[in-house]
Amino acid sequence: MLSPVTDPDGAPFWEYAAQGELRVQSCADCGEPRFPPRPCCPHCQSFASEWRLMSGHGRIWSYVVPHPPLLPDYAAQAPYNVIVVELADAPRIRLVGNLVTGPGAALGSFSPDRIRIGAKVQAVLGGTGLPQWVLERP
Repeated sequence: MLSPVTDPDGAPFWEYAAQGELRVQSCADCGEPRFPPRPCCPHCQSFASEWRLMSGHGRIWSYVVPHPPLLPDYAAQAPYNVIVVELADAPRIRLVGNLVTGPGAALGSFSPDRIRIGAKVQAVLGGTGLPQWVLERP
């Protein structure tokens, strides 16, 4: 399993995710959310930031099923999906992760032919903190 590579700006994202919280860096002056995390707000140029708790709800904006896997460490888990999720709380923020059948499910547990653009999803975080997503139930 791969682990995230952190830097000083992004480290809090991974720390919160490992605790099961989806938080996004936001400007403490103008309130604009930003991802990926960075030291300066692109809207007002402030260096003040805070980490805002998100609901974890979103929708699938795009996806890919790599064939063959692009990373050798994932070869045994192919085929698997990689989805881009637009957050409901911050629609300009899009996070990358995997769609799985449930918390703790295997990377390839969700059949790629069932993935639909626009499907509503919910974040599942914990353990390594790598974002995973499950379909929301109506």
